[in-house]
Amino acid sequence: MDTAASFDIAGVSVAPGAAQDVTFQITTMATGMASSLAVRVLHGAKPGPAVFVSAAIHGDEIIGTAVIQRLAQVLRPENLSGTVLLVPVANIFGFLNRSRYLPDRRDLNRSFPGSSGGSLAGQIANIFYREVVGRCQLGIDIHSAAIHRYNLPQIRIAAGNKRLTELAMAFGAPVIIESPLREGSLRDLAHQTGVEMLLLEAGEALRFDRLSIETGVAGVARVLGHIGMIEADDGLANVGIPARANRSVWVRSPRGGVMQAVRESGAPVRKGDLLACVSGLFGEDAQEMVSPVDGIIIGHATLPVVHQGDALFHIAEIAHPERVGAQIESINDAILASEPEGFAERLLDEDEVV
Repeated sequence: MDTAASFDIAGVSVAPGAAQDVTFQITTMATGMASSLAVRVLHGAKPGPAVFVSAAIHGDEIIGTAVIQRLAQVLRPENLSGTVLLVPVANIFGFLNRSRYLPDRRDLNRSFPGSSGGSLAGQIANIFYREVVGRCQLGIDIHSAAIHRYNLPQIRIAAGNKRLTELAMAFGAPVIIESPLREGSLRDLAHQTGVEMLLLEAGEALRFDRLSIETGVAGVARVLGHIGMIEADDGLANVGIPARANRSVWVRSPRGGVMQAVRESGAPVRKGDLLACVSGLFGEDAQEMVSPVDGIIIGHATLPVVHQGDALFHIAEIAHPERVGAQIESINDAILASEPEGFAERLLDEDEVV
C-alpha cells in the first residue's frame, strides 16, 4: 500500500494519517494584536489530491462554518487518500463584526489575487490564495444569501466545464447554476490558475438552517467520495438528479409596502403563478407579483417590509420544475428522518453567536 509523504504548511510538517491545526498571521489589528487565518489540515494515510473547503469569505455568511465544524468531526485522516484543508472563517474581521465586509469596507471576494503589501483585503486574499488555494487541485467555497434573504442550496459553476459539471452533479444540491465569473473573485482566480472550484450558495446570512447544513456536509462527502478520497455513503442516493440552469431572473416589488409571500425558495413555479402580494400599510392597493418564467425559486427575501424595486424572488429557469420541487421535498424528508431528536434546538441563530 502506498503511503503519503508528510504535508508541510506554515512551518509545520503533518504526518500521513494525522490532523493538525495551523495558523497564518495576516496582520495586526488596531489594538496591536495579531490576527490569523486558521486552517485544519487532515492529511491522509494514503496519497491523493488536495482539496480545500472554505467558509465566511463574506464574514456574515456563516452556514459554511457550521458545515466545516461537522466535517471536522466526521473526516478521519487515517481513512483519507489525499489532504483536506478546512477553513471555517476566511474573513475573521467580518465574522467578528457580523459583516459581509472587512473594516476597510472592501469585499474580500473581489480582492483576489491581492498582494502582501496591499490593503487589508489584499493581504488576506494574498495569504489565503498562496497558502491554501494554491496548494490544492479542487476547492469548495461556501456562501449564503445576504441578510434578510434566503438561498435554496445550489451549486454554482463556470459555464461549459464538463469536469465541474461532473463534480457538481456528484455534490447533489437541488440545483446547479452556470454563472459568470466575477473579476477579483476567488472563483475567477482559481479558474485562471487551474484550480477547480465549486461554489455552494445556501441559507441566510447570520443564520443556521438544517437543510443548508445537511446539504453541505453530505455534498462535500459525495465529492470526496467521487474523486476517491473517502468511501462515502451519503444516504440520499434516491433523491434524483440535480436540475441545471444557465439563466435566472429576479422579480422585483412593484411598489413599496408590506409583502405577503405565498411561495418561497424550493417551490416550483410556472409562468404566471402568484408569488406574493404587496400592499400599503393598511392593506390597501395590493399588487400581485407573478413568476415571469417556468422554474424553481432559488432565493427569496425574508423581510416583509419592502421598497419599490426590491428584489424579492430569484427564479432559475428550468423545464419540469415540479420534478425539482419533489426532489427538494425528498431531501427534506431524508434529513428529518436521519437527524436525532432535538437537533433543531442545537442549531444556533444570530442571537446566540455573540
